[in-house]
Amino acid sequence: MNLSAFRTGATLSISTGMILILFSFLGGKEDLFLLLNQNLGSSADFFFKYFTHAGDGIFWVPVALYFIFYKRKLLPLVLSAIILSTLLVQTGKKIIYPNEARPTAAIESTLQNPIHTVKGVTVHSNNSFPSGHTTTAFSLFLLGCLLLPYTYFWLIGFTAALLAGYSRIYLAQHFPLDVGGGIICAYITVFLSLQIQNLFNERWNK
Repeated sequence: MNLSAFRTGATLSISTGMILILFSFLGGKEDLFLLLNQNLGSSADFFFKYFTHAGDGIFWVPVALYFIFYKRKLLPLVLSAIILSTLLVQTGKKIIYPNEARPTAAIESTLQNPIHTVKGVTVHSNNSFPSGHTTTAFSLFLLGCLLLPYTYFWLIGFTAALLAGYSRIYLAQHFPLDVGGGIICAYITVFLSLQIQNLFNERWNK
């Protein structure tokens, strides 16, 4: 496993997540959302409308199938990541912060503070924290750091995961606080999954 790349990816992820959370509390999560939810034009609308699907949970299916058929020794890592990321996100959404309002439900859109939405995107109103799409995108990124042998994967992977997270703000689906929470959930997910994989490795090597 590429632990050096994982440490780099984890440092970037934790730093970004904590900055978003800190700025949300210091400046107000609604104000930070309005600052980052600016209309960047039709090209950005088109890009983020589709790129946001990079955080869809369906991406776990081909990843799981690949490891089932080709890398079974690493299956505990991947299955743990799927289960833990789901548990963390759903615990946040349904138990810790049940029915937490999303931006369009929490903020009144005015001429002074307009909320930018994208045509064709259904905007949700509750279960805001944390962002599940962000958790999935960053979990896949951190797993890639661990498992791929490419030295600079972290650069491309982090950029893609960050854009997926930002898309949730741009599409008015989540607050920056939710995205920061999703990033931290992703780190916890992969860190714990790595410990589970190490336990299985120790048993197999006995």
